[in-house]
Amino acid sequence: MTDKMAVDARVFTGALKKMQGEMVDGLVHYRLPVGETLLPLNDLIGKQFSLSYRGKIHCVHCGKRTRKSFNQGFCFTCFSHLAACDSCIMSPEKCHYDAGTCREPEWGERNCMTDHVVYLANSSGIKVGITRLDQVPIRWIDQGAINALPIFRVATRRLSGVVENLFRSEVSDRTNWRVMLKGQVPELDLRVERDRLFDHFVDDITALQQKYGVQAVQPVKDAQQYIFRYPVQQYPVKVTSFNLDKIPVIESVLQGIKGQYLMFDTGVINIRKYTAYQMDVSVEV
Repeated sequence: MTDKMAVDARVFTGALKKMQGEMVDGLVHYRLPVGETLLPLNDLIGKQFSLSYRGKIHCVHCGKRTRKSFNQGFCFTCFSHLAACDSCIMSPEKCHYDAGTCREPEWGERNCMTDHVVYLANSSGIKVGITRLDQVPIRWIDQGAINALPIFRVATRRLSGVVENLFRSEVSDRTNWRVMLKGQVPELDLRVERDRLFDHFVDDITALQQKYGVQAVQPVKDAQQYIFRYPVQQYPVKVTSFNLDKIPVIESVLQGIKGQYLMFDTGVINIRKYTAYQMDVSVEV
Protein backbone atom coordinates (compact mmCIF):
# COMPACT_ATOMS: atom_id res chain seq x y z
CA MET A 1 0.00 0.00 0.00
CA THR A 2 1.37 3.44 -0.90
CA ASP A 3 2.08 6.08 1.76
CA LYS A 4 -0.74 8.22 0.37
CA MET A 5 -3.26 5.41 0.79
CA ALA A 6 -1.99 4.66 4.28
CA VAL A 7 -2.38 8.30 5.38
CA ASP A 8 -5.48 9.41 3.47
CA ALA A 9 -7.61 6.25 3.51
CA ARG A 10 -10.29 4.56 5.54
CA VAL A 11 -9.95 0.80 5.96
CA PHE A 12 -12.83 -1.67 6.25
CA THR A 13 -12.28 -5.33 7.16
CA GLY A 14 -14.53 -8.37 6.77
CA ALA A 15 -16.07 -10.83 4.36
CA LEU A 16 -17.13 -9.61 0.94
CA LYS A 17 -20.65 -10.13 -0.37
CA LYS A 18 -22.11 -9.23 -3.72
CA MET A 19 -22.73 -5.54 -4.26
CA GLN A 20 -26.18 -4.13 -3.58
CA GLY A 21 -27.56 -1.95 -6.35
CA GLU A 22 -30.67 0.21 -6.46
CA MET A 23 -32.09 2.70 -8.92
CA VAL A 24 -32.21 6.35 -7.92
CA ASP A 25 -33.53 8.72 -10.61
CA GLY A 26 -32.51 6.28 -13.33
CA LEU A 27 -28.94 5.76 -12.09
CA VAL A 28 -27.79 2.60 -10.30
CA HIS A 29 -26.27 3.33 -6.89
CA TYR A 30 -24.02 0.66 -5.39
CA ARG A 31 -23.04 -0.38 -1.88
CA LEU A 32 -20.35 -2.97 -1.13
CA PRO A 33 -20.87 -5.20 1.95
CA VAL A 34 -17.56 -5.64 3.80
CA GLY A 35 -18.24 -7.52 7.00
CA GLU A 36 -20.92 -5.50 8.82
CA THR A 37 -20.27 -2.34 6.77
CA LEU A 38 -22.20 -1.24 3.69
CA LEU A 39 -19.72 0.91 1.79
CA PRO A 40 -21.31 3.45 -0.64
CA LEU A 41 -19.36 3.25 -3.88
CA ASN A 42 -20.66 5.85 -6.35
CA ASP A 43 -18.86 8.75 -4.67
CA LEU A 44 -15.58 6.80 -4.75
CA ILE A 45 -15.32 6.75 -8.54
CA GLY A 46 -12.18 8.58 -9.61
CA LYS A 47 -10.46 7.86 -6.29
CA GLN A 48 -7.80 5.43 -5.13
CA PHE A 49 -9.24 2.08 -4.02
CA SER A 50 -7.50 -0.95 -2.54
CA LEU A 51 -8.62 -4.57 -2.07
CA SER A 52 -6.36 -6.83 -0.02
CA TYR A 53 -7.23 -10.52 0.41
CA ARG A 54 -6.35 -11.78 3.91
CA GLY A 55 -6.00 -15.42 2.81
CA LYS A 56 -9.12 -16.68 4.56
CA ILE A 57 -12.55 -17.81 3.31
CA HIS A 58 -15.43 -18.64 5.63
CA CYS A 59 -18.49 -20.45 4.25
CA VAL A 60 -21.48 -18.14 3.88
CA HIS A 61 -23.79 -20.83 5.26
CA CYS A 62 -22.00 -22.64 8.13
CA GLY A 63 -19.17 -20.19 8.77
CA LYS A 64 -16.51 -22.91 8.59
CA ARG A 65 -13.15 -21.95 7.14
CA THR A 66 -12.60 -23.43 3.70
CA ARG A 67 -9.54 -23.47 1.49
CA LYS A 68 -11.68 -23.02 -1.62
CA SER A 69 -14.97 -21.28 -2.35
CA PHE A 70 -17.62 -23.35 -4.11
CA ASN A 71 -20.56 -21.75 -5.91
CA GLN A 72 -19.61 -18.26 -4.72
CA GLY A 73 -18.97 -18.64 -1.03
CA PHE A 74 -19.82 -22.17 0.15
CA CYS A 75 -17.58 -24.85 1.63
CA PHE A 76 -17.63 -28.23 -0.13
CA THR A 77 -19.92 -29.85 2.45
CA CYS A 78 -22.59 -27.16 2.12
CA PHE A 79 -22.14 -27.07 -1.66
CA SER A 80 -22.86 -30.82 -1.72
CA HIS A 81 -25.96 -30.74 0.47
CA LEU A 82 -27.78 -27.40 0.17
CA ALA A 83 -30.71 -26.93 -2.21
CA ALA A 84 -29.30 -23.51 -3.16
CA CYS A 85 -26.31 -25.34 -4.72
CA ASP A 86 -28.22 -28.12 -6.51
CA SER A 87 -27.81 -28.52 -10.27
CA CYS A 88 -31.42 -27.51 -10.87
CA ILE A 89 -30.53 -23.95 -9.81
CA MET A 90 -28.60 -23.63 -13.09
CA SER A 91 -31.14 -25.73 -15.02
CA PRO A 92 -34.51 -24.86 -13.42
CA GLU A 93 -36.47 -26.99 -15.87
CA LYS A 94 -34.87 -29.97 -14.02
CA CYS A 95 -36.41 -28.98 -10.68
CA HIS A 96 -37.34 -32.16 -8.79
CA TYR A 97 -39.40 -30.70 -5.95
CA ASP A 98 -42.58 -32.41 -7.20
CA ALA A 99 -40.72 -35.73 -7.21
CA GLY A 100 -40.18 -35.38 -3.47
CA THR A 101 -36.38 -35.35 -3.79
CA CYS A 102 -35.63 -31.67 -3.08
CA ARG A 103 -32.60 -31.37 -0.77
CA GLU A 104 -34.48 -28.89 1.43
CA PRO A 105 -38.25 -28.86 0.81
CA GLU A 106 -38.85 -25.78 2.98
CA TRP A 107 -36.19 -23.87 1.02
CA GLY A 108 -37.85 -25.04 -2.18
CA GLU A 109 -41.22 -23.74 -0.99
CA ARG A 110 -39.75 -20.28 -0.37
CA ASN A 111 -37.56 -19.99 -3.43
CA CYS A 112 -38.89 -22.29 -6.16
CA MET A 113 -42.61 -22.81 -5.58
CA THR A 114 -43.30 -19.12 -6.01
CA ASP A 115 -43.93 -16.69 -8.86
CA HIS A 116 -41.09 -16.21 -11.32
CA VAL A 117 -40.54 -13.89 -14.28
CA VAL A 118 -39.22 -14.85 -17.68
CA TYR A 119 -37.57 -11.80 -19.23
CA LEU A 120 -35.60 -10.37 -22.10
CA ALA A 121 -32.58 -8.26 -21.23
CA ASN A 122 -29.85 -6.42 -23.08
CA SER A 123 -26.46 -6.70 -21.35
CA SER A 124 -24.17 -7.64 -24.22
CA GLY A 125 -26.97 -8.14 -26.74
CA ILE A 126 -30.39 -9.68 -26.29
CA LYS A 127 -30.80 -12.63 -23.94
CA VAL A 128 -33.61 -14.56 -22.26
CA GLY A 129 -33.52 -15.32 -18.54
CA ILE A 130 -35.55 -16.01 -15.41
CA THR A 131 -35.73 -14.60 -11.91
CA ARG A 132 -38.00 -14.69 -8.88
CA LEU A 133 -40.62 -11.97 -8.93
CA ASP A 134 -39.13 -10.41 -5.79
CA GLN A 135 -35.73 -10.09 -7.54
CA VAL A 136 -37.05 -7.56 -10.09
CA PRO A 137 -35.10 -5.39 -10.97
CA ILE A 138 -32.12 -6.58 -8.86
CA ARG A 139 -31.36 -9.47 -11.21
CA TRP A 140 -30.93 -7.13 -14.18
CA ILE A 141 -28.70 -4.74 -12.29
CA ASP A 142 -26.50 -7.69 -11.28
CA GLN A 143 -26.17 -8.60 -14.96
CA GLY A 144 -25.29 -5.08 -16.08
CA ALA A 145 -28.36 -4.86 -18.33
CA ILE A 146 -28.98 -1.50 -19.98
CA ASN A 147 -32.63 -2.42 -20.47
CA ALA A 148 -34.91 -5.33 -19.57
CA LEU A 149 -38.49 -6.42 -20.16
CA PRO A 150 -40.65 -9.00 -18.33
CA ILE A 151 -42.42 -11.23 -20.88
CA PHE A 152 -43.98 -13.99 -18.74
CA ARG A 153 -45.14 -14.46 -15.17
CA VAL A 154 -45.19 -18.12 -14.19
CA ALA A 155 -46.18 -20.03 -11.07
CA THR A 156 -42.94 -21.90 -10.25
CA ARG A 157 -39.23 -21.88 -10.95
CA ARG A 158 -39.52 -25.12 -12.92
CA LEU A 159 -42.12 -23.58 -15.24
CA SER A 160 -39.94 -20.52 -15.76
CA GLY A 161 -37.18 -22.88 -16.88
CA VAL A 162 -39.54 -24.69 -19.25
CA VAL A 163 -40.53 -21.39 -20.90
CA GLU A 164 -36.93 -20.14 -21.00
CA ASN A 165 -35.81 -23.40 -22.55
CA LEU A 166 -38.44 -22.97 -25.26
CA PHE A 167 -37.04 -19.59 -26.26
CA ARG A 168 -33.38 -20.67 -26.22
CA SER A 169 -33.68 -21.91 -29.79
CA GLU A 170 -34.19 -18.28 -30.85
CA VAL A 171 -32.47 -16.19 -28.16
CA SER A 172 -29.26 -16.74 -26.19
CA ASP A 173 -29.38 -17.18 -22.42
CA ARG A 174 -25.80 -15.96 -21.94
CA THR A 175 -24.14 -12.62 -21.23
CA ASN A 176 -20.74 -11.83 -22.73
CA TRP A 177 -19.26 -10.04 -19.71
CA ARG A 178 -16.35 -8.59 -21.67
CA VAL A 179 -18.70 -6.94 -24.16
CA MET A 180 -20.93 -5.75 -21.30
CA LEU A 181 -17.97 -4.04 -19.60
CA LYS A 182 -16.79 -2.22 -22.71
CA GLY A 183 -19.96 -0.12 -22.74
CA GLN A 184 -20.56 -0.50 -26.47
CA VAL A 185 -23.84 -2.40 -26.29
CA PRO A 186 -26.37 -1.07 -28.85
CA GLU A 187 -29.79 -0.07 -27.57
CA LEU A 188 -32.62 -2.44 -28.46
CA ASP A 189 -36.41 -2.23 -28.28
CA LEU A 190 -37.11 -5.47 -26.46
CA ARG A 191 -40.84 -5.17 -27.12
CA VAL A 192 -40.21 -5.86 -30.80
CA GLU A 193 -38.35 -9.07 -29.97
CA ARG A 194 -41.01 -10.07 -27.41
CA ASP A 195 -43.77 -9.75 -30.03
CA ARG A 196 -41.74 -11.74 -32.53
CA LEU A 197 -41.21 -14.54 -30.02
CA PHE A 198 -44.86 -14.57 -29.00
CA ASP A 199 -45.87 -14.97 -32.65
CA HIS A 200 -43.21 -17.60 -33.35
CA PHE A 201 -44.08 -19.74 -30.30
CA VAL A 202 -47.83 -19.14 -30.12
CA ASP A 203 -48.68 -22.84 -30.45
CA ASP A 204 -46.09 -23.88 -27.86
CA ILE A 205 -47.32 -21.26 -25.39
CA THR A 206 -50.91 -22.43 -25.86
CA ALA A 207 -49.83 -26.03 -25.26
CA LEU A 208 -48.10 -25.03 -22.00
CA GLN A 209 -51.21 -23.20 -20.82
CA GLN A 210 -53.38 -26.21 -21.63
CA LYS A 211 -51.04 -28.47 -19.67
CA TYR A 212 -50.36 -26.28 -16.62
CA GLY A 213 -53.21 -23.76 -16.66
CA VAL A 214 -53.54 -20.22 -18.00
CA GLN A 215 -52.83 -18.69 -14.60
CA ALA A 216 -49.62 -20.69 -14.30
CA VAL A 217 -48.15 -19.40 -17.59
CA GLN A 218 -49.18 -15.79 -18.19
CA PRO A 219 -47.70 -13.77 -21.08
CA VAL A 220 -47.03 -10.17 -20.05
CA LYS A 221 -47.97 -7.99 -23.00
CA ASP A 222 -48.15 -4.53 -21.42
CA ALA A 223 -44.96 -4.36 -19.32
CA GLN A 224 -42.81 -1.25 -19.47
CA GLN A 225 -39.14 -1.61 -20.29
CA TYR A 226 -36.69 -1.01 -17.46
CA ILE A 227 -33.84 1.33 -18.41
CA PHE A 228 -30.57 1.36 -16.43
CA ARG A 229 -27.64 3.78 -16.25
CA TYR A 230 -24.46 2.85 -14.44
CA PRO A 231 -21.89 4.97 -12.59
CA VAL A 232 -19.01 4.73 -15.06
CA GLN A 233 -16.42 7.45 -15.57
CA GLN A 234 -14.52 5.51 -18.21
CA TYR A 235 -15.04 2.09 -19.79
CA PRO A 236 -11.99 -0.15 -20.35
CA VAL A 237 -10.65 -0.48 -23.88
CA LYS A 238 -9.18 -3.89 -23.04
CA VAL A 239 -10.86 -5.98 -20.35
CA THR A 240 -8.33 -7.60 -18.02
CA SER A 241 -9.67 -9.51 -15.02
CA PHE A 242 -7.99 -9.56 -11.59
CA ASN A 243 -7.60 -12.88 -9.74
CA LEU A 244 -7.27 -12.47 -5.96
CA ASP A 245 -6.15 -16.09 -5.53
CA LYS A 246 -3.05 -15.33 -7.60
CA ILE A 247 -2.51 -11.62 -6.87
CA PRO A 248 -4.09 -10.85 -3.47
CA VAL A 249 -3.75 -7.07 -3.56
CA ILE A 250 -5.40 -4.65 -5.98
CA GLU A 251 -4.58 -0.97 -5.69
CA SER A 252 -5.85 1.29 -8.42
CA VAL A 253 -8.24 4.10 -9.37
CA LEU A 254 -11.91 3.12 -9.44
CA GLN A 255 -13.33 4.18 -12.82
CA GLY A 256 -16.78 2.62 -12.81
CA ILE A 257 -19.23 -0.02 -11.63
CA LYS A 258 -21.48 -2.19 -13.76
CA GLY A 259 -23.20 -5.46 -12.95
CA GLN A 260 -21.13 -7.03 -10.19
CA TYR A 261 -17.88 -5.62 -11.57
CA LEU A 262 -15.61 -2.91 -10.24
CA MET A 263 -13.71 -1.29 -13.11
CA PHE A 264 -10.25 0.12 -12.38
CA ASP A 265 -7.71 1.85 -14.59
CA THR A 266 -5.65 -1.38 -14.52
CA GLY A 267 -8.34 -4.09 -14.74
CA VAL A 268 -11.73 -5.32 -13.53
CA ILE A 269 -12.91 -7.63 -10.76
CA ASN A 270 -16.12 -9.62 -10.35
CA ILE A 271 -17.03 -8.99 -6.70
CA ARG A 272 -19.61 -11.78 -6.61
CA LYS A 273 -16.92 -14.35 -7.47
CA TYR A 274 -15.15 -13.46 -4.20
CA THR A 275 -18.13 -13.76 -1.87
CA ALA A 276 -16.94 -14.89 1.61
CA TYR A 277 -13.34 -13.84 1.04
CA GLN A 278 -11.95 -12.01 4.08
CA MET A 279 -10.69 -8.63 2.86
CA ASP A 280 -9.22 -5.30 3.84
CA VAL A 281 -10.83 -2.59 1.71
CA SER A 282 -9.14 0.82 1.71
CA VAL A 283 -10.72 3.88 0.13
CA GLU A 284 -9.35 7.35 -0.43
CA VAL A 285 -10.94 10.11 1.64
